[in-house]
Formats: sequence, structure tokens, C-alpha cells
Amino acid sequence: MVDIGCGPGAQTLDLAQLLPDAYIVATDAHKPFLEELQRRIDAAGLGERIEPRFADMRALPFAPNSIDVLWCEGAAYVIGVPRALAAWTPLLKPGGRIALTEPVWLRSDPPDSVRRNWEAYPAMTDVPGCRAIIARAGLKLLGDFLLPDAAWWDHYYGPLEARAKRLRAKYPADAAAATVLQDAENEVEAYRKYSAYFGYQFFVMAKP
Repeated sequence: MVDIGCGPGAQTLDLAQLLPDAYIVATDAHKPFLEELQRRIDAAGLGERIEPRFADMRALPFAPNSIDVLWCEGAAYVIGVPRALAAWTPLLKPGGRIALTEPVWLRSDPPDSVRRNWEAYPAMTDVPGCRAIIARAGLKLLGDFLLPDAAWWDHYYGPLEARAKRLRAKYPADAAAATVLQDAENEVEAYRKYSAYFGYQFFVMAKP
């Protein structure tokens, strides 16, 4: 199994616990994330089952038809799902799986403030649009579901909001920090008010 764009590896360790027979190569292009993941691996005693590896998701260092499962949580948007599937599908064994999460529009009429929060990802589409991308990639969609609100608040927006408060107190006179923190706070508030308009959809697909 390959965990693509693993970050500091919270989900990597979860996967290792849930799949005790799996060997996981966790890839990321940000070395500090991999260093943090290595610390977590060592603390959990999982060094024989998880291998952190520096790699660009655009050109993963694996042979064609060699991977059983490619897993990517919240990172495929970096290159866009069409490009991600084009790069990753050849690496899968026949019958292999790709599991990924992708931000999607849940309604066609989001307020301007919500669209502005996502303007850095103009390719963002809705669930039918993602399903069509998967079909065009020659993959069979096995299923998809919307991540619950708890996945956002417990693991992303809750910690982000708490950290923003701490950093505001730590850097009260730093204009650059204030701008970054305001952006983060605006994003949290947009989800609090407008979560009916967007979310993350989890897709599982198979290579024929």
C-alpha cells in the first residue's frame, strides 16, 4: 500500500493499525512531514511495516502494475484528480484500488465568500463531476460517501481554530501573521456557516 501525500502521517498510522498485514510506503514531498512521521513510527513501534519516502506525487517511484492500494487523503487536489488518476493508475496491479478524498460542491449556488475560499482550486467540481472523471480514467467506481462534519471539526477545523488563537496571542503585533491567521479564521467561519455548500467526498475505485 502507498499513502500518497501522507503529511505527518496520522492516517498512515491508522491504516497500519486497521490493516495489520499491510506494508505501507508513505510518500510526501515535504521532508519535515516525513521526519515527524518517522518519530511517530518509532514511538508506535511500526518501523517494520511503514516506510516514509520522499517523493513527488506527479512521478511516484514505483514500477507499473506493482501496487495493491493507493491511498490519498485530501492531497490529490494538489495536481487535480484527472492528472492524479492518469499518473497513478498505471502503478496499480490489475484489480488494485485507489481510495481518495476530494473537495466537492454540494450545491450549485454557494455564496461569494465561500467561492473565494476555494478560488485557489478552480477545478473543484461536484460529486457527479468526480464520478465522470473516474469513469474517463478507465476506473470502476466501487463507492463513495460524504465525510461527516466530525471529520472536519475533530481533525481539521477544531485544531486549526485553536492554533490560530494561540498564534494570535503569541504574535499580536505581526502584520504578516495576522493576515495568514485571518485567512485561516475566515475558512473556519465559512465552514461553520456554509457547510451545506461544500464537503469532502471519499471515492474508492478499482483498476479493471
